[in-house]
Amino acid sequence: MGNMRAELSFAPIAGIATELLAVLAVDTQTEKGPDAKPKPTLLTADAAVQAAAANVLATGEYKGGANETVLLHAPAGLAAKRLLIVGLGKLAKAAVHSVRDAAGTAVRYAKPRGIREVVLALPTSESLRGAAVVRTAVEGAFVGDFDADTYRSDRKDQSIQKFTLAVADDAGRAAVEAAFAEGAIVGESQNFARSLVNEPGNKLTPTILGARAALMAQEVGLGWEVHSTEKLHELKMGAFWSVSQGSPEPPALIVLRYEPEGVTDGPVLGLVGKGITFDTGGISIKPADNMEKMKYDMAGGAAMIGAMRAIALLKPKVRVIAIICAAENMPSGTAQKPGDVQTAMPITPDRPGKTIEIINTDAEGRLVLADGLTYARQLGATHLIDAATLTGAISVALGKITAGAFSNDDAAYGKFESALAISGEKFWRLPLGDAYAELIKSDIGDIKNTGGRWGGAIIAAEFLHVFAEDTPWIHLDIAGLAWVEEKRPFIAKGPSGIGVRSILEWVRSYQG
Repeated sequence: MGNMRAELSFAPIAGIATELLAVLAVDTQTEKGPDAKPKPTLLTADAAVQAAAANVLATGEYKGGANETVLLHAPAGLAAKRLLIVGLGKLAKAAVHSVRDAAGTAVRYAKPRGIREVVLALPTSESLRGAAVVRTAVEGAFVGDFDADTYRSDRKDQSIQKFTLAVADDAGRAAVEAAFAEGAIVGESQNFARSLVNEPGNKLTPTILGARAALMAQEVGLGWEVHSTEKLHELKMGAFWSVSQGSPEPPALIVLRYEPEGVTDGPVLGLVGKGITFDTGGISIKPADNMEKMKYDMAGGAAMIGAMRAIALLKPKVRVIAIICAAENMPSGTAQKPGDVQTAMPITPDRPGKTIEIINTDAEGRLVLADGLTYARQLGATHLIDAATLTGAISVALGKITAGAFSNDDAAYGKFESALAISGEKFWRLPLGDAYAELIKSDIGDIKNTGGRWGGAIIAAEFLHVFAEDTPWIHLDIAGLAWVEEKRPFIAKGPSGIGVRSILEWVRSYQG
């Protein structure tokens, strides 16, 4: 991970001496038709910056498109050595979230060019102002600074050493400073999740994931426990154990607790993450092609760990408990087989656990989450949210553009939708229903772990619904978005850290 320092400046931007000053531009052309040319307009009131950029904007070669850049060397009248203009796209579509991406674009532009400091001028415009823009700009800069090249022997640390957000207007300084600090916490927490997802399976076993989570918990003041095989047997977590039984690597049951001072009642939010540190598919082994990506199968667990880091530092007034079920899914002589019947954890001592017929050992995420959801309820969670790289089917439905969400409770989901307005992450709610639940009825036991070819993401959600029961619950299937397949101007190829921001905001919506 980079060691980028982030700072605020209230100095006039023309006078800031820096390697690179970045300013944002927007296309203000509102006319339609073949003759309507883009009208790039700088979002700064600084006359010297306007003058320095006037010539290049007049040529029409720069259009102000989303994340489009143009670089000017030795800009006249500025103390900065370089002026970078970053576009937000059309004015009507430019939102707070465009600023997040533009800040990332500025940082990623500087990195490979050996530029170690970036100053970003906060936009001055009616629609893009206030604390939210400050926060997204800082988040975007941190997200942009992350690269996945951890193990390259010739790795040159190209991380930006200093990122400065220049705020022209000194009004509301306290709110700006608070938003700035918050953006740094959220960006660093998202990157922490990405650093976990990036680790290969041999460097991040379930045990090591537990150790990394515990170390983070100690640093930020969370309560934590990490258990293994013995605890799974003691709790009768037959579904979770069945996934781990094929590997010599023991499982890890990671529990993180956030208990704010003075909060003794109200909801307890249960965050449950799938932490499969490597997924071969087990006996139902996956094809070799792209299997190396299956180190990312703990991205849901990483999202919960990252969200808990941010929660500990931002201190919302609501109790939270996170459970990450970490295991390695391997084929071996001790691995579970298709046709095996496993017994999930009992919800209460007087109700036996559900029996699960294993149809496909590669439908393992839902097995570990089943016991994780039950355990969260047993520990007192009144509301549940889970995140998992659960199904390939979700990408068939929604592409690699939007992640899937499911819920048995409209009020809980309404809060999640409001959270998305702040996080800027893209999720789409898919249906649940008895007709889908019918497809996982088993002849030999209670349920089976797959239900045929059609509607695979929904059927997986219905499997989890069996264990959430009537507890308000949201399920996030992030399989399509947890890995960025091709680098973008604002984010590197590799782990995305999706979920951290939305889960955090959902949790914060319950405080007070």
